[in-house]
Amino acid sequence: MTGRPGRAEQVEPFLRGCAWPAAPGVPYPRFDPRDAGRLPADTWQCATLPAGVRLELVGDAARLELDYTLGSTDLGYRGPGAGTTFAVWRGGVQVDEQPAAGAGAGAGPAPSAAAEAPATAGTGGGGGAVATVGLDLAPEAGGTAVVYLPEGLRPEIVALRASGGSAAPAPRGPRWVAYGDSLLEGWVASAPALGWGAIVARRHGLDLVNLGYAGSARGEIPCAEAIAALEADVISITHGTTCWTRTPHSAGMLVEGTRAFLAIVRQGHPDTPIVLASPVLRPDAEATPNRLGATLADLRAAMEEAAAERIAGGDANLVLVPGAGVITAGQLADGIHPGDDGHATMARVFGAALASAAGTAPG
Repeated sequence: MTGRPGRAEQVEPFLRGCAWPAAPGVPYPRFDPRDAGRLPADTWQCATLPAGVRLELVGDAARLELDYTLGSTDLGYRGPGAGTTFAVWRGGVQVDEQPAAGAGAGAGPAPSAAAEAPATAGTGGGGGAVATVGLDLAPEAGGTAVVYLPEGLRPEIVALRASGGSAAPAPRGPRWVAYGDSLLEGWVASAPALGWGAIVARRHGLDLVNLGYAGSARGEIPCAEAIAALEADVISITHGTTCWTRTPHSAGMLVEGTRAFLAIVRQGHPDTPIVLASPVLRPDAEATPNRLGATLADLRAAMEEAAAERIAGGDANLVLVPGAGVITAGQLADGIHPGDDGHATMARVFGAALASAAGTAPG
């Protein structure tokens, strides 16, 4: 992980999902801010949202206090599912959840005031007032405690304090660099911890770097170059749906785009396992041509063609997961994005492929 100059030094070792240094107003960017000028504006906008950024710790501490600032109170189209609370998961279950300050009416009780020392870091990099939240860590559950952030409010953690025992940064699992669209970013799971990527990371002990960009993952070459430059033990590629409508692609364009994306990623990762999943079901798009004449079924076949071609050419570490049958229409909460049940199903299917590729599947 790259350090974040000016941030509280004691927080940095606990942070996960942060692959690049901070930018002004963006403490946890999901693309290299030094290269952001080459990204489409909508992709960079998504990259400023800290999807997948979290804290991970071990030890017998009973309680954790976090001092934090918020960069926004606008949850956008995704609404509260984008994250308005701090949630602690341990032993496969959520053991505590507390609302963030400014989360809005109906969010529950206000966060706890600091019970011990005052905030030690002054004001955060986002410039907002520092608030404090207290979280129970349930040490009796054992294993790693994962603290999910209120992603939709763009938080920055400026200090942390453990009490009732000791806490240390959790050991890092194999690094999973995941590229995808809104489904990977977490739409429309009811909380960040319930997106399919978060579930897979918890279940299989993977260190997730979430490069899911809602509405704007179209296989851009700068993203492939960024993945090629990152350290990774396993990589996933799960975009394609946005190529049907937001920026229409023909089937030929997506075949060539997928070939190019994979070729560039392989330049940096010649032997790293890659799992490519074609788009999951979207009923309104399956048989409906976009303005270039491609249905989603056509685009899915194009991605699968490019991956199968590379596998047949000798890429033994590339795994193709056809997406069409992974979830059902009934698992789409809004007709486009899966709800919690759909994310759980995707986590089961994609997670099995990733764990097998990464060597973390049970023997």
